Amino acid sequence: MKKSLAQAEHAVEILRAQRQDDYYPRFHLAAQAGWINDPNGLIYINGVYHAFYQHHPYDENWGPMHWAHATSHDLVHWQHQPIALVPGDDYDRDGCFSGCAVDDNGVLTLIYTGHIWLDKSADDDQVREVQCLAVSHDGVNFVKQGPVLAPPAGIQHFRDPKVWRTAGSWWMVVGAKENGLGQVRLYRSSDLRDWQFERIIAQAQNTAQGYMWECPDLFPLGEQQMLLFSPQGLAAQGYRNRNRFQSGYLLGHWQPGQNFTINQPFCELDAGHDFYAPQTFTAADGRRMLFAWMDMWESAMPCKAHGWAGALTLPRELTLDAQGKVLMNPARELSALRGEQQQFATLQCHNQQHILGDNLHELTLTVDLATSEAERYGVAIGQAARVYIDNQAHRLVLERFSSDPSLCGCRSVPLPEGDTLTLQIFVDRSSLEVFVNQGEACLTSRIYPADGDRQLSLFAEAGSAQFADIQAWELATIWS
Repeated sequence: MKKSLAQAEHAVEILRAQRQDDYYPRFHLAAQAGWINDPNGLIYINGVYHAFYQHHPYDENWGPMHWAHATSHDLVHWQHQPIALVPGDDYDRDGCFSGCAVDDNGVLTLIYTGHIWLDKSADDDQVREVQCLAVSHDGVNFVKQGPVLAPPAGIQHFRDPKVWRTAGSWWMVVGAKENGLGQVRLYRSSDLRDWQFERIIAQAQNTAQGYMWECPDLFPLGEQQMLLFSPQGLAAQGYRNRNRFQSGYLLGHWQPGQNFTINQPFCELDAGHDFYAPQTFTAADGRRMLFAWMDMWESAMPCKAHGWAGALTLPRELTLDAQGKVLMNPARELSALRGEQQQFATLQCHNQQHILGDNLHELTLTVDLATSEAERYGVAIGQAARVYIDNQAHRLVLERFSSDPSLCGCRSVPLPEGDTLTLQIFVDRSSLEVFVNQGEACLTSRIYPADGDRQLSLFAEAGSAQFADIQAWELATIWS
């Protein structure tokens, strides 16, 4: 594996030398060059945060998956580490697919899916997927231990293990496809190597609920458990499920030895264009944190022309409020990136646009819904995107614009109840993340502004709108 690792690292160095940074993120995790997708192996261990992610180091397109690796001491500033896993063994020759990391008595241990195409045409219906182990005693160099769990007879798609420890045992959820329907399978082990099937804890009842459930994650949140997963094959329903694939959750209750009892149906976790394969981890202080892939399958990616593709969302914190509502907010640690605060007086916009400034990466404000009667009003990011209230549809809309029609369009959520609406907005070189009412809703989308076209402004069309508590910051880079 050492030779393959060296070749992969050399390939990244060559691509990095050619990379253009027009769209390359300042404060989002991304590879130095090449392609990335799902976050993997998120963990805090021995005083260090580790983030791994699916990576193709040889060019900007999806290919045989490696595991790239970055580390942080504060969840804010990051360093690239050598590539952790390279495909090529009999059980993972066509890809080290997604998985997780655990702390096994101080040993950083990765559990991932070894992927093999059963014929040379890379037919997605002809695959073999097994769960594999790799360990590291220094947090940087990993040694593969081989497969530890094979799929049951009749199942080919069997991937994305997420492992945790409770009640004296290790537990693993795996996404699978059986008889054309998605499911999440639960396994149990005493040593991470010998796994016994427990039960199917959730599954699609018909094709409308998805033909494959990827990237499952089961964890406690408040007094309940959240089953997070990414179902493939959901049909669009009005404003919902508009992306190629979705990511969301079921809420319920689970205890070892029991079924997962669902008390809330599937709900999308983020309503933007570009959010997939979220994975959670526990912060140093016990908070439930999350990263997701900030792109979408089969989407146009202009950054490919610049030698790279794919980024992760900001780290986010998941909580459950007193009413049982899931909230998702940016990690509080990110305030360390803020430069000098800029404050603006309460603004009344009437059929006009009010410029706030350039080089503003974070914006917070309160919108007075009770007194604002404009048909549309909100925030514009140059000519690339707008986040606005549509008073006729009674929705908060994220709309993006591009010379490529496939990168145009809207995503939206219903306006929350109440007379005011708070927004926290992050604008990187090619992304937009919107947090609504302290995390009641989120919208994440990639945007591709022309150079110098990221000026933030407030606007109101066909009427007046009032904005208050307006604050903005320039954010420093996360790269150490």
